[in-house]
Amino acid sequence: MSSPLPPASPTDAGPAAPGRHSPAAEFWRKFRKKKVGVASGLFILLLLIVAVIGPSIAPYPMEKPDYNHILAGASFAHPAGTDEFGRDIFSRILVGTRISLWVGFSSVFLGAVFGTFLGLISGFYGKWIDTLIMRFCDILFAFPGILLAIGIIAILGPGLGNVIIAVSIYGIPVFARLVRGNTLALKASVYVEAATTVGAKNGRIIWKHIFPGTLSTIIVYFTMRIGMAILTASSLSFLGLGAQPPTPEWGAMLSNGRAYLNTSPHVVIFPGIALFLSVLAFNLFGDELRDALDPKIRD
Repeated sequence: MSSPLPPASPTDAGPAAPGRHSPAAEFWRKFRKKKVGVASGLFILLLLIVAVIGPSIAPYPMEKPDYNHILAGASFAHPAGTDEFGRDIFSRILVGTRISLWVGFSSVFLGAVFGTFLGLISGFYGKWIDTLIMRFCDILFAFPGILLAIGIIAILGPGLGNVIIAVSIYGIPVFARLVRGNTLALKASVYVEAATTVGAKNGRIIWKHIFPGTLSTIIVYFTMRIGMAILTASSLSFLGLGAQPPTPEWGAMLSNGRAYLNTSPHVVIFPGIALFLSVLAFNLFGDELRDALDPKIRD
């Protein structure tokens, strides 16, 4: 009679099945393959660093005039030239980075907070609450974004604080629509029905079970919305409704330099490049972020 076979060792059983990655590790695995997204993220990180230390590393005070070098072109002393008062444009761009990013982040944050709350309430409770909130969103959607912002500032008055309020109000219906759609889908999921069956309160179901499922969509659109908010705020400052002189906001710098576009184009070229690259970076980063966070996209 043959002896029984010894138990197979782990090495004899072949390679072990790969372990399941955590959501953060899975996200990083997918995102690091997206070269455009990584490059955009690094540029945004650079913008954040400049926003923090920009006033400290600026070679000249942003308001210091130099009447001996009015509208001077780019040089070693003034890498981006000077404006109509002889102020160093490069220094003003560095200081203006903090202003533009602050307006973009704060306005989108306020719009996301209020829009998310309205979207959760609308999608979860439905009925007349849903109708009331969605009709309110339809009214805001009826106005083009920049016209709605202009109308709000016409009521509140010019200034960066009112620009933040105006841009955030325009973002509320967009977030409300997105979150409402996700809420309607998650409301019918098995784990939400199970929580309802065991007697969980509505508030707990909304914030513990439904809200986390909408978070990835909120993060993606939050990132993409920052670029649009910066551009909208700069447009309002260009029209004289946002930042007021001598604040070095990029849109205000473009507005001040348009009179010298033919003779000294550098006055608008360098602030325009800063605005263009910043908006592009946020849009590209948000687009790649969406692909990395979407579980239906596999690579």
